[in-house]
Amino acid sequence: MKLDNYKNIHLIGVGGASMYAIAATLKDEGKNVTGSDMQESSNTLYLKSIGVEVVIGHDISLVKKADLVIYTAAISKDDEELKYALENNIPVMDRAEFLGEYTKSYENLICISGTHGKSTTTSMVALVFLEAKLNPTIQIGAFLKKINGNYYIGDKKYFILEACEYKDSFLNFYPKSEIILNIDDDHLDYFGNIENTKKSFSKYVDNLPKQGLLVVNMDDNNTKELWNKDKKVITFGIDNEKAMVRAKNIVYSKLGFPTFDVYINDVFWDKVTLSVRGRHNVMDALATIALANNYDINKEVIKKALKEFTGVGRRFEYLGEYKGAHIFDDFAHHPTEILTTYNSSESVEHNKTWAVFQSHTYSRTYEHLKHFAEVLAKFDNVIIADIYPARETNIWGVKESELVDLIKKVNPNVRHIATYNEIALFLKENVKENDLILTIGAGPVNKVAKILLDDC
Repeated sequence: MKLDNYKNIHLIGVGGASMYAIAATLKDEGKNVTGSDMQESSNTLYLKSIGVEVVIGHDISLVKKADLVIYTAAISKDDEELKYALENNIPVMDRAEFLGEYTKSYENLICISGTHGKSTTTSMVALVFLEAKLNPTIQIGAFLKKINGNYYIGDKKYFILEACEYKDSFLNFYPKSEIILNIDDDHLDYFGNIENTKKSFSKYVDNLPKQGLLVVNMDDNNTKELWNKDKKVITFGIDNEKAMVRAKNIVYSKLGFPTFDVYINDVFWDKVTLSVRGRHNVMDALATIALANNYDINKEVIKKALKEFTGVGRRFEYLGEYKGAHIFDDFAHHPTEILTTYNSSESVEHNKTWAVFQSHTYSRTYEHLKHFAEVLAKFDNVIIADIYPARETNIWGVKESELVDLIKKVNPNVRHIATYNEIALFLKENVKENDLILTIGAGPVNKVAKILLDDC
C-alpha cells in the first residue's frame, strides 16, 4: 500500500494521543485531513487550530470524501463511520497498521515497548537524540514539555516511537532497534494470560532485522527470556550482575531524585543524576544509556539530556499545592504501576498519603481485583472513585465496593466516593499540611486535582 497515493484522509478517534499526532503530521505533509471523536479535548481543539476539520460525534459526509480511513483500536467494529467505509470499499487501516507502513520510509525506526514505563523511556531517548542534534521524528503516548506535545516532526533518518503491545499493535512495526522494558500480565481482555503476552513480544523481537539491536531488562524474568542469537543484544539492570549496563551505588536526594554509578561490561562509565523520582526511572535511564551508547552518542550529551528530563505528563507529575498538601498525578492503571507510584511517594518527605484511585476498565478491575487491593492498602488513606469504563460495558458485574471491602481487611482508611467534586470536598475537609494527594488512574481522575488547585 503506497501512502503517497492518499490525499484525503479521515481519522476515527482522532483525539487519542497517537491519532492526533498522526493527524497533525499528515496535515504538515499537505494532506487533506479530517477527523471525528466522541468528545472534545485539548487534542481536538489543537487540530482545529491548525486547520483540521474535526467533528464531535459522527459525520458520514467526511468519510465519503476520504480515500483512506484510519481508526484507533478502541473503535468498535459497529462504529457507523467505520462500517460505512468498509461497506463502500473505502480503504481502511487501523492506527498501528498505518504507522507500520508510514515508518517504513525512515532509515532508523527505534521502538520502545514494555508493559510499564514506555512513555518515560521514549521521552528520555527522544531528549538524548534531540540534545545530540540528530533531529529525530518522535511520537510518544504522553505530553513532553521539550516538544510541547507528544510528537515532533524531524527528518527521515530517525523515528523514535512508543510501541504498544495491546491487540498486538507493535507487530505492525519493523524497527532497527527495540527497547523492551518489562512484560507483565496487562491487557488480559485481549491476551488472556501472561504466556500469550510473552508470545506476542517474542514475535515482536522477530520483526527486528538480523543484527538489529535488542535492549532488554535483565531484572525482569519475562524479558530476559527474549534473548535472540540473531540480534545484537544489550542487557540492562540493577540487581542482575550479568546485566551489561548496570546501576550501582544508588542514592536519593531529599526530594527523591537518584544519583548512581553506571557500569558498562563491568567498567565504570560515569555518574548520572536524574530529575525524576524513583528506582524505576533509574531502570528507564539505563535502557536509554544502553541504546544511545550503541548509537555512539557522546557521554556528556546523554548525561545532560537525562539530567534535564523532568518527566512526562501524568507520570508521578507534580501539579501543585493545596493548603500545604502536595498534589501528584499518575497514569498508573496496573498493580505493578501503582506499586511504583507508592514507592515514588515514599521517596518524598511527607506526612500522610491520600491515594485517589480510579480503576480503568471493568475487565482490568475484575482480573486484578486482589492485586489492586494489596498495593492500594499500602497508602495511608485510600479513596476509590467510580470505575472508568472506557470502551467496555460491565459484563463482569464488578463493583467498587468489592475493592473497598478487600482493602478494608488490611487498611480501614478506605472509602468509595462516586464523583470528582465529592472526592475534592472530602479531601478539602481532611488533608493536612505536608500530606501527599495522589490521583491515580488512566481515566480523568486528575479532575480531582484540578478542582483542588482551582480553589487555591
